[in-house]
Amino acid sequence: PFIGMDEALVHNGDFANYHAVSEYLKQNNIYPQFLTDTEVAVLLLDLLNRTYGYPMEYIIEAMAPTTEHDFDQLPLSKQQIYRQIQSNHIHSSPDGPWFFIIARNDFYKKSFQLIGITDTAMLRPQVFALQEGEVQIGLICSEKQAIDATLESLSKEDSRFCPIADKYWNARGGSATDGGAFIFTVKDDGKGAGRKELICTNKFGEPVILQKKQDDYRLPADINAFADTDGASKAVHASFAKKDPESGASILIKNMAGWNYGTLQHAFFEIEKLAGQRDNFMSKAISMLTFLNDRKYPTGAVKRAAVLNMIRNSLNSIFASASVIHGKSACNYSHIDWKTRDALKKPEKPENILIINTREFPPEGDDCDARLICAAHKLGWKRFICYGYKGQRFTGCGLGEAADGVRIDVYGSSGDYLASGIDGPEIYVHGNAQDQLGQIMKRGKLVVYGDVGQTFMYGAKGGEVFVMGNAAGRPLINAVGHPRVVINGTCLDYLAESFMAGDPLNGGGFVVLNGLQSDDDGNIAALKTPYPGSNLFSLASGGAIYMRDPFRTVVEEQMNGGEFADLNQADWDLIRPYLEENEKLFGISVEKDLLTVDGKRKEYKDVYRKVQAVKLKVLAVESIASEEYGIDWDKE
Repeated sequence: PFIGMDEALVHNGDFANYHAVSEYLKQNNIYPQFLTDTEVAVLLLDLLNRTYGYPMEYIIEAMAPTTEHDFDQLPLSKQQIYRQIQSNHIHSSPDGPWFFIIARNDFYKKSFQLIGITDTAMLRPQVFALQEGEVQIGLICSEKQAIDATLESLSKEDSRFCPIADKYWNARGGSATDGGAFIFTVKDDGKGAGRKELICTNKFGEPVILQKKQDDYRLPADINAFADTDGASKAVHASFAKKDPESGASILIKNMAGWNYGTLQHAFFEIEKLAGQRDNFMSKAISMLTFLNDRKYPTGAVKRAAVLNMIRNSLNSIFASASVIHGKSACNYSHIDWKTRDALKKPEKPENILIINTREFPPEGDDCDARLICAAHKLGWKRFICYGYKGQRFTGCGLGEAADGVRIDVYGSSGDYLASGIDGPEIYVHGNAQDQLGQIMKRGKLVVYGDVGQTFMYGAKGGEVFVMGNAAGRPLINAVGHPRVVINGTCLDYLAESFMAGDPLNGGGFVVLNGLQSDDDGNIAALKTPYPGSNLFSLASGGAIYMRDPFRTVVEEQMNGGEFADLNQADWDLIRPYLEENEKLFGISVEKDLLTVDGKRKEYKDVYRKVQAVKLKVLAVESIASEEYGIDWDKE
């Protein structure tokens, strides 16, 4: 990090206008000592803070100005102030891409701050997280696996920390919604005795508040004395008696809202015990716990993060209990890890699922777990369960052409480039995913039970992809061919930029954007707008976006190369099968959740809108007329 007087700053990215910012600093008698934009950034921040005396909101605006559609969404009073700030500082605003993490001592307010700011281009990854309870912690990182690693380490040292945060989210640079920045502030709580509190606010001072107050996190050692062991055991045995895992999981869900920490933990221990009795019980336990991990439902007084931690611990325990690959297995599952990797062999009946503990594998390179998957595939393995991830990359890559019949289930904190370049396999990510997923994906199926990071499906050529949550910046940029994607949440911005996916009604590609959100209890509701950004379908030349927007909140000013088109029966017949598959995967009902608006069932054409690429010939004619003849095309 580089430091100012009251702050230290680390930086991911680079400035295109380093020289201009340096010259601006020199005008204020500030001379950078090193040829690095990180130093220039903290000097600029220090200037705006100490010399100009700007509040943090104005400092952020000077460095990452609000523009385009977002500027129009601001209150008039704020527009007037921001216009003055931009007039004075736009020439010194760092031209990204960049993401800053700043530690600040606000001496005059007697507080300490951790600040994350992203620029308007949003090309650099950024993740925020918050955990409330007996102790509070706010985290800002470039990638989620760093947050996961931090919380895991803290939980081992202090049982008050849960390895999973209560909330994870991204900022939208230069936006009217959050300003592209979040600030964690530690200050006196006003109750005396030196007690402190942590609050999190966005650029505009609006607080980040968790949905409801629940019991603080506790480790199993602290909670077993209060368990309803009989009730938990009965529910677990009833769930195992059901034929299909989803019905079994539903029995547990009905009971969980009334269980405390101890009862929940006993139930999961009971599932682990039953899983070890015979092969089909192990399969049922894995399926039920996976369903509980993937879906949202009421958890009563127990935090969802704590429930997820128990579920994932039980899954890891069951995975680790599978027969080691050394000898002949008597069940469907064989287990391999870093220490036993050299024992990899062909599957022998009844073996058909290889469980890989990825924990100790390097993140990439010749000895990484992704290479082990490829080697196992060549030997005849087609079903993989991979767990224990701590950021390992390239899962599913390198399987070669026509890898049909391969299925990989991913648990843990998986890393970048997962499913990139795949041709045929199915990959299921049971949690949030990272950046650069599905790049140059050719064919296959990718399902993510959470959010996805930056440049999702960059340059993809095909495949069917379903995302339960949100996508960060620039999903499907430069995609071609025929990718078909359903995103149930929204995107930060630049969705399908330079999309070149032909005619969706003639084998081309498309994106369905549902614009939904769900709370921790699984209640589904529409976002205020399905797409908040200012760059929808920018410079696209093919494909389409089918957007759930019953109130027509998205406007033409948000597009730069796209246009609204009539949505007809052929379009609905095209996307409905994907929405039905989406319902099977995530429980988002076509009838009850998608086509029902304010309690009333609507026709598809009153709910969804189609965005298609503007005809390039028209763009060319408009450009020539404007540049050469000064013609205002709209008036001609």
